[in-house]
Amino acid sequence: MSSFKYPDLAERQSLANAAKTAMLEKFRAASEDPAAAARRAERITLNEARNARMAEREAAKKVRQAELAKQAQRDAELALQAKRDAEAAEAVLAAEAAEREAALQAEKKAERDARYAARKSAKKERRRGY
Repeated sequence: MSSFKYPDLAERQSLANAAKTAMLEKFRAASEDPAAAARRAERITLNEARNARMAEREAAKKVRQAELAKQAQRDAELALQAKRDAEAAEAVLAAEAAEREAALQAEKKAERDARYAARKSAKKERRRGY
């Protein structure tokens, strides 16, 4: 039986160089393959289509956000107008209530004055005796 012989430096270098050359040839063959070129072109086409769809979605999203902002602004304006209308109606109701209260107070004062005048005249009649 023969023993294992360690390869010397020149042999190791030539084997490494042959492996590098084989890998380079394999890469060149793969890059020149027409099927690989077709797959690469197809990937590029798909990527461009994907980017176009993404751009369309972004544009639609911006339009939708602008519409939502306009709608929110209209809603805010309507809410403000409703608040103003409610305040105006409340002011009218408060004025009517104040007017009713003033009329009620005037009526009560007139009744009090009438009672007071009746008491005074009754007192005068009692003093005079007729």
